[in-house]
Amino acid sequence: MKLDILAIGAHPDDVEIGCSGTLMKQVGKGYKVGIADLTKGELGTRGDADTRMKEVESATKIVGVQVRENLGFEDGFFKNDKEHQLELVKLIRKYQPTIVVGNAKFDRHPDHGRAAQLVYDACFLSGLRKIETKEGGKLQDAYRPRALYHYIQAIHAEPDFVVDITEYFEQKLKAIQAFKSQFFNPDSSEPQTFISTPEFIEFVKARAVHYGVPAGVKYAEAFTVNRVPMVNDLMDLG
Repeated sequence: MKLDILAIGAHPDDVEIGCSGTLMKQVGKGYKVGIADLTKGELGTRGDADTRMKEVESATKIVGVQVRENLGFEDGFFKNDKEHQLELVKLIRKYQPTIVVGNAKFDRHPDHGRAAQLVYDACFLSGLRKIETKEGGKLQDAYRPRALYHYIQAIHAEPDFVVDITEYFEQKLKAIQAFKSQFFNPDSSEPQTFISTPEFIEFVKARAVHYGVPAGVKYAEAFTVNRVPMVNDLMDLG
């Protein structure tokens, strides 16, 4: 299946927090959208990998994307090296997304920035025809996505553009909260983490308002770019 958009996260729930409102909006417009998680989040303080995988199923249904894969990289220790790059190249060539969306280029969790650079490198390498990869025993065609964008995560960054997600914001919160082991649960006896406090969900809401209101909407998600995007029609700008 060729995808219009492939969103990639270092951990299950990265995409839900960072850009699920945008993905829902694009799905609603009829675009084919997929998600790829690099790891199972097995080093997370709360819950375990099996629990996270069950939560992924629930969150995926809420977001409504057509496909979701997990590459099984080692949480906390995956590298931006040839082995990992080639696995991502295979994925990119498999789905041939027009747009790839990845982790923040710099963030509180070191996996996020490393994943962002890994995705950047893989998107470029995927377009080199002398790099041979196979899918189902057949050689894959070289393919490079048209654009790579990065969603903003815990650390503030000045966005290059924002997307109005007002219509999908409550659904975004449901997708995030599908990861019950990770976020605030007053009945949980597990250790508190940065994202398990009740204030974190308030932070997600405040961030959406912070990016939305200056753009003239209630809630927005923000993105950064690696190169200046081109606009063919000024009327497309909000």
